[in-house]
Amino acid sequence: MIISDINERAVAVGEFVAASGATVRAAAKRFGISKSTVHKDLTGRLKKADPMLFKRVAAVLAKNRAERHLRGGNATRLKYKKAEPS
Repeated sequence: MIISDINERAVAVGEFVAASGATVRAAAKRFGISKSTVHKDLTGRLKKADPMLFKRVAAVLAKNRAERHLRGGNATRLKYKKAEPS
């Protein structure tokens, strides 16, 4: 998905994250841009482009940040569970 205007892209990524609760990594993959660009769009550009959407996205980012250690632990648990001899 190619969006020419930076602010349009920031709003599009913000709407996707707000609607789906997606992580920065998932949004980057969906839009074909880097995680750094997604983070910059969501924390910097979106605040100026659409302040109300920024508040909704900030809540999703905070939730994801609070849960990331759980996702990592679960991924490690599944990795070693898969590697166990049957």
